[in-house]
Amino acid sequence: MPAAEAREAADDRVFAALANATRREVLRLLRERGPQPVQALADHFDMRRPSLSEHLKVLREAGLVSEQRSGRQRIYRLDAAPLAEVQDWLHPYERFWRERLKGLGDLLDRMPDDDPA
Repeated sequence: MPAAEAREAADDRVFAALANATRREVLRLLRERGPQPVQALADHFDMRRPSLSEHLKVLREAGLVSEQRSGRQRIYRLDAAPLAEVQDWLHPYERFWRERLKGLGDLLDRMPDDDPA
């Protein structure tokens, strides 16, 4: 597979992983609380552990989390590097909306205020 196609496939895995609310919540938990064992993560969700394991597998395959075994436990850690690529992709859209909102603000500033009387 050519390098460009491989990069696109990796980007697609990251965006697909982020499309799910449960997986986004797992990333939030790992960001805020640091590395955690599967059971600690599972305690935050109303689902069976095998279901959470499927979500963790998707995140791992997207490169968003890493897994380390410690005895019988699996400890998951956030790997935020792929999120920088998402941010790079979103940046032009952020700039687009910032310009649009500035234009709206300028228009509203030019409009006369309503007289409450």
